[in-house]
Amino acid sequence: MADATTYVFDADGLILGRLASASADLLLKAAREDRDDKVIIINAEKAIISGRPRSVLDNYHKKYELNHARKGPFFPRMPDMILKRAVRGMLPYQKKSSGRRALRNLRVEIGCPNHLSGDLPEGHERGDDSKFRRDLPDRYIRLGDVSADLGAPAHRWTGGDQ
Repeated sequence: MADATTYVFDADGLILGRLASASADLLLKAAREDRDDKVIIINAEKAIISGRPRSVLDNYHKKYELNHARKGPFFPRMPDMILKRAVRGMLPYQKKSSGRRALRNLRVEIGCPNHLSGDLPEGHERGDDSKFRRDLPDRYIRLGDVSADLGAPAHRWTGGDQ
């Protein structure tokens, strides 16, 4: 196996789908080439979803209320799990071992852990988001706001403001 690299992406101001697609592509290529590259996405609650806020919230409420609360399938409310579920949807995690391996090498964090806030540790590098970083669209909503509207405990990423 080649040397494993850990890529760190900051989701602040990035569109959710573009970030998920780039992360899935990076993880899947590494898994197919038999490398253990990992991806860490920080500040998941600050990722944005483009579109009218009311229609985005309606779509997420439909997904969340689609099935039985105890029997599933379950849709997450926390922003880190929503982002991880978006990446999972772009991986063949049920059919191929490379997809399962890629999903295991993904970690999504609410906020920024202390060891990733300043200079990155050895073996870590910032992910190249220049290909999918865009200006903020006219209409968008942050993933943290979607999660709070779904009933997630927003004090975990707002610091107790809500």
